[in-house]
Amino acid sequence: MPQITLPDGSRREFEAPVTVAEVAASIGTGLAKAALAGKVDGKLVDTSHRIDADAQLAIVTDKDAEGLEIIRHSTAHLLAYAVKELFPEAQVTIGPVIENGFYYDFAYKRPFTPDDLLAIEKRMGELAAKNEPVVRRVLPRDEAIEHFKAEGEHYKAEIIGSIPAGEDVSLYREGGFEDLCRGPHVPSTGRLKHFKLMKVAGAYWRGDQANEQLQRIYGTAWASKEALQQYLTMLEEAEKRDHRRLGRELDLFHIDEHSPGMVFWHPKGWTVWQQVEQYMRAVYRDNGYQEVKGPQIIDVDLWKKSGHWDKYRDAMFVTESEKRDYAIKPMNCPGHILIFKQGIKSYRDLPLRYGEFGNCHRNEPTGGLHGIMRVRGFTQDDGHIFCTEDHILPECLAYTALLQKVYRDFGFTDIIYKVATRPAARIGSDEIWDKAEHALIESLKQSGCSYEIAPGDGAFYGPKIEYTLKDAIGRQWQCGTMQVDFSMAERLDAVYVAEDSGRRHPVMLHRAIVGSLERFIGILIEQHAGALPAWLAPVQVVVASITDAQAEYAQTVVKTLQKQGVRAQADLRNEKISRKIRELSMQKVPFILVAGDTEKANGTVAVRARGNQDLGVMPLADFQEKIGSDIASKV
Repeated sequence: MPQITLPDGSRREFEAPVTVAEVAASIGTGLAKAALAGKVDGKLVDTSHRIDADAQLAIVTDKDAEGLEIIRHSTAHLLAYAVKELFPEAQVTIGPVIENGFYYDFAYKRPFTPDDLLAIEKRMGELAAKNEPVVRRVLPRDEAIEHFKAEGEHYKAEIIGSIPAGEDVSLYREGGFEDLCRGPHVPSTGRLKHFKLMKVAGAYWRGDQANEQLQRIYGTAWASKEALQQYLTMLEEAEKRDHRRLGRELDLFHIDEHSPGMVFWHPKGWTVWQQVEQYMRAVYRDNGYQEVKGPQIIDVDLWKKSGHWDKYRDAMFVTESEKRDYAIKPMNCPGHILIFKQGIKSYRDLPLRYGEFGNCHRNEPTGGLHGIMRVRGFTQDDGHIFCTEDHILPECLAYTALLQKVYRDFGFTDIIYKVATRPAARIGSDEIWDKAEHALIESLKQSGCSYEIAPGDGAFYGPKIEYTLKDAIGRQWQCGTMQVDFSMAERLDAVYVAEDSGRRHPVMLHRAIVGSLERFIGILIEQHAGALPAWLAPVQVVVASITDAQAEYAQTVVKTLQKQGVRAQADLRNEKISRKIRELSMQKVPFILVAGDTEKANGTVAVRARGNQDLGVMPLADFQEKIGSDIASKV
């Protein structure tokens, strides 16, 4: 007679084994209709799962994160079901859940077209409307292999063949379609109502370019019509904000096939870069960091000693000279340790803070490159703090406060804090990992920050806080980090003289605020939809003459503003002023100053702010005061 303990602590007894669905029905008809799955003693199971012993049970609905994942996983199966109905010769492979949706890979004799996707989506809707039950069964491994071979599904048979002999596998059937899957799944296809197929792309079987190419259909699925529409609206807005398109339209940068994964910065884009770098340089200076610069190419032996070689060797660019092997640095940490080791350091010198705008290179796969967000060559605002254990907490506290100010200045106020704890593959003892994790968590508590734990997501040398930004349309970008490292200084034999005259290895804090400057500028472009705030805009003011008669006056205004430090240009083209204003507005210039005969005669300017705001005519000195204030306050 199983006793079921529910999340609120209440208990229910049943006279015989009971399914998750039956428990939900005993609680209420509303819950029975909403139930998608169950969590029995922490394990997700189908609603048809039978409980025959005492257990803890939580009913999973579409309001739970697990419920939404189950909806998406089940919709991937519905997609495969529809494809097999419309294209019986297609072979199915794998269909996992991904962020905001799912995909499924197919082998078919010809590429799927946009019209095919429409037909598949329509068929998915028809199959969902049939509300067919989703039924699980278990087969021995070898029997399952023969089953899928008989069905002509050779990819599925190959997947099962990689499972150890003697094990059982689970299959799920809905109508005429059966698929290999661990589950769980929704009870019936009628639970799958709010989905959309997004695109089709190429993919290699098992991710290996040596294997045959498959077709990957991407889709999204949500718990409600409103959530689906909200997501699609967000995608439309994200398309408008795409930094790659804006980079072209605003003449900021380009990516060239002659150097994949590297950025060619145009004058305007490099101006933005310089503003970000100089701002961060002031952050270094004002917060006790000494700026350093390390070499790009370092002997492979150093990377082996630091532990990076085992972890990153496949992502390193390597070269050879005079029978020595070198690697182009993928990060700056070992170089900073070599700088620390020069000369004798005392405990009185600690904490010692080094900062570098370090150029790094990582050999990212071509398929993973994405504009300036994911590149092979990038620059970090990389800092390392050499300190004692007693310094960790105050340094982490000060760093979090500093990071919050920097993000506010760039227009971000919503930050997510995550503590990534020890991974399975790591260096260092459990004792020092305990100390490091405690310091990070305590620093966030004392900062008043709500945080979540990401078990096992720490770096191989230490735990870390990840600081994630939420942008104007709700997307999340992980940028900042603070990592506590008790091991690397010891591995590279960096020491300081302690108060008792003994030699100690310093604790090393790895930190970055914006992370990759390339990626951060891409985020800024998308956050502001290209309309960067005045202090960051590559061109802050354009003075447009109405006719040639005001050309000299317009240039005088430009020179006056430039002496103030404003990035100003003149537009003296022989075009109608309305056209000039329209084109300059499309370039998202913060301020357009119109100079006609009246303005020339009175020493004034007609001011138009971005967003088609007419601020009227004002003396040039008044405008200088306004833009100076806007730049200083970073609006």
